[in-house]
Amino acid sequence: MRLRHPDGQLVHLGYCTNVHPAEDLAGVLGQLDTYAAAVRRHLDGEVIGLGLWLAAPVASALADAPAARRRLRRQLDAHGFEVVTLSGSPYRSIEVPDNQEPDRSSVPEPAPAGGHQPAESAPPGAHQPADPAPAGARQPAESAPVGAGTGRSRSRSAKHAAYQPDWTSRQRLEYTLNLARILADLLPEDVVRGSVSTLPLAWREPWDATAAAESARLLDELAEGLIEVAWRTGRLIQVGFEPEPGCVMETTEQAVNALRGVNTERIGICLDLAHLACAWEDPVQALTRLEEEGLPVVKVQVSAALEVADPVAAGEALRAYADPRFLRQTRSASGLGTDDLDEALAEQLPGPWRVRCHVPVHAEPAPPLANTVPVLRDALGALLGGPVAGCDHLEVETYAWQVLPERPRTADSLGAAIAAELAFTRDALCALGLTPVTPATR
Repeated sequence: MRLRHPDGQLVHLGYCTNVHPAEDLAGVLGQLDTYAAAVRRHLDGEVIGLGLWLAAPVASALADAPAARRRLRRQLDAHGFEVVTLSGSPYRSIEVPDNQEPDRSSVPEPAPAGGHQPAESAPPGAHQPADPAPAGARQPAESAPVGAGTGRSRSRSAKHAAYQPDWTSRQRLEYTLNLARILADLLPEDVVRGSVSTLPLAWREPWDATAAAESARLLDELAEGLIEVAWRTGRLIQVGFEPEPGCVMETTEQAVNALRGVNTERIGICLDLAHLACAWEDPVQALTRLEEEGLPVVKVQVSAALEVADPVAAGEALRAYADPRFLRQTRSASGLGTDDLDEALAEQLPGPWRVRCHVPVHAEPAPPLANTVPVLRDALGALLGGPVAGCDHLEVETYAWQVLPERPRTADSLGAAIAAELAFTRDALCALGLTPVTPATR
């Protein structure tokens, strides 16, 4: 789905396929035939933008197989799909243990990969979000949200599997560069830039100077690898780090500090609008901060978080969103927060709350709950409502459709729901002055 900004720039809109993940190429193609095709039908055959999520095993296989990349590109073209962005989080589906190869005998059922993974238990205790790192530091302060890395002790609970391997691990670097190599071959012929989103370095603990130094070295290697991809293919691929509650980069200020000194021609921010809302950041101020620091927004994830004004009164409704498999980081406007919704309910944090559960952007949850779509609209206005487009890659990312209290039960109903989100976002962009681009007007 393409739109034209008043400045003439082409803006791409799609949805992230982590809502129906697969672990091998046959599975990816099968899921697209089943789910992405349903989305396209509900949008009357319009060309659909896909933010492909490719697990590490399939990314490794595709990176080493030009013929397989060509096959994937042919399938995308034949079905009316186009890809300008890939999702690099999580590393692989949580259903596949590290010591077990995925079952390649059938197409997986849709169980969201989402970058935010199933779990057995939540991290203990509430915490107050950390202060931003010192302005001169390359890495966040030790108390800032962050995660683990190779050779360091950290929780192996399934809820934190989404953050492994992190940016202290060469596995993460190799995976991300594999995605960049693949994307260079998947981009439409008339597109010269692609984006890859990745996790915000790591979960916030443990994190120390050694971890920060190792991640800085890997980010330098990442930039060098992206330069090589551009030299070989003529395509610019940029990697966007996605701030998220509980991680090294929770806020845009922490992201600026963590990424200070990187090659900003190759590395920037993936701005998830639900995460921005959960951090209680003002979109205009956040974007101004990134612009002043020269850190580009290379991708936007159009998403909404759950919001509740009076969490005590809404306790029963909120409990329906507490999931034993997925982290539901909860942040109060007071500055307090917990790593999961059940902890926030138990501790009765003062309201209002925002909960990092991606809910549909086109429909309000039942009262007394609400969503953060007003933040979403403000952010889109700040990015694209002015004379110059602030980002040209937008991806609807409601990864949690399959675990919401009221969820689609069939492939067609899921396709209809995703199509409604895309139509909502397209209409919001048109209200800002963008115009749809049809094949006849390209």
